[in-house]
Amino acid sequence: MTDRPAQRTPNRQLAALIAEAGFSNAGLARRVDQLGLEHGLDLRYDKTSVTRWLRGQQPRGTTPALIAEVFTRRLGRRLTAQDLGLDACAPVYAGLEFAGTPEEAIDIVGGLWRKDSGSHAELRKIAFTPAGLVVPSRDWLIGRPDDKVARSEAPARVPLQSGPGGRPAAPRRLAAPPPAAPPARAGSGPAAVPRPRGQGSERGPGQRVTGGDIAALRSVGELFRTLDDRYGGGHARQALVRYLEHECEPMLRGTYGEQTGRRLFGAAADLTRLAGWTSFDIAAHGLAQRYFVQALRLSQVAGDRAYGSFVLVTMSRQAVYLGHGREAVQLARVAQQGVGSGAPPVVQALLHSAEARGHGVLGEVRASTAALVRAERALETAKSGDETPYWARFFDEAQLADEFGHCHRDLQQFRAAAQHAERALQLRPAAHARSRVFCRVVLASARLGLGELDQACQLAAEAAGQAAEMRSVRALEYVRDFERRLEPYKDAAPVRTYRDRVAALG
Repeated sequence: MTDRPAQRTPNRQLAALIAEAGFSNAGLARRVDQLGLEHGLDLRYDKTSVTRWLRGQQPRGTTPALIAEVFTRRLGRRLTAQDLGLDACAPVYAGLEFAGTPEEAIDIVGGLWRKDSGSHAELRKIAFTPAGLVVPSRDWLIGRPDDKVARSEAPARVPLQSGPGGRPAAPRRLAAPPPAAPPARAGSGPAAVPRPRGQGSERGPGQRVTGGDIAALRSVGELFRTLDDRYGGGHARQALVRYLEHECEPMLRGTYGEQTGRRLFGAAADLTRLAGWTSFDIAAHGLAQRYFVQALRLSQVAGDRAYGSFVLVTMSRQAVYLGHGREAVQLARVAQQGVGSGAPPVVQALLHSAEARGHGVLGEVRASTAALVRAERALETAKSGDETPYWARFFDEAQLADEFGHCHRDLQQFRAAAQHAERALQLRPAAHARSRVFCRVVLASARLGLGELDQACQLAAEAAGQAAEMRSVRALEYVRDFERRLEPYKDAAPVRTYRDRVAALG
């Protein structure tokens, strides 16, 4: 791997940290290579590479960030590339940091929004890294609330775009493009994205944030949540990211008091989590992971511990989907520990069900069953007058049945899986179209496990037809998972009929 031409000034900062960490040059190179593999990179550095860095040569691309992460893990404190005397890394790999201050949190998440809103396809190819879950969840759990959120004046610094090699380029100002309208469907008209009151086409940093601004952010969240549920995350994801860049970031860099500021960061956390959720749905897993980490940090600035637990549950869901059951369980348990026993019953049910899903992926029958029982008991204690957070209201009897169905399928308890999946489909409204696809495939897999091949193929064909109407990689992958389960029966007549029906979908 070729680095940029060497500078003449020896890197004493890097030398001091190598000595503090007790690394040999070969040991540091090996750890950088190993960390690169976690990010899907084949780096192949060696002790000679480290010698060149110590002499003043700057590693190229993403390597400075990887070196900084190696030292962060070793020394137990967060270090940046600049702390090591290295140039800032290419921003593609930024976003896993858990910011030390609210201002730093704005810088990190703002950079992520700006990079994602452009035509940077490489950003959506970043690999998911299980190791990247450890530090943010730990820092959230043990971190203290931010003392000051209010901003009385805008900082002189203006967020910069990234130039070649990850170096800052001149700032630019863009008018906010209108988000995409919902798809044209029978009986539905175009939906407008709310804009804060009193604004033209562009909002500049330093303007005072009002209650109407925050209400607009919340309305945008509801709109995009509806689009995601019905049509898949790929439909309007880019419009959401552009909205975050052009409307939300200037608000975060505006002026506001403590109470307004906490509410603003809470709304920003919710939209950022949703950006991550829609990225997850199109299989941009590394990008989604970064959005979730930043949403977790924003929720801490907001002082909303319960919402932070929801972000951790979202991260746990992604880990389950990717087959990282142990990490999924740990995230769910950190969420439970973070909110304690005082959370509303529906929230408790949500957290326990997330843990159950992780145990299910691991094949841990007793642990998964116990967590499901805790979730069921918690939901049974919920009352209509409870103050359930808006983000947890989706967790009802239909969702609990869905969780049971998934867990029993993963544990190969197919009769129970079929019963719960059928109940979930009966209870779940049609508006939750993607969730219904997932549940229908779970039911098809359970019927297949019970030897009911005809019914399994019919259910899966219906799910495939519905998935084809969405922009959701996850929905398609559910169908593909069922098809992999069909391999032992590939010559059977129902399977041939199924494949013909799916092929007709194009």
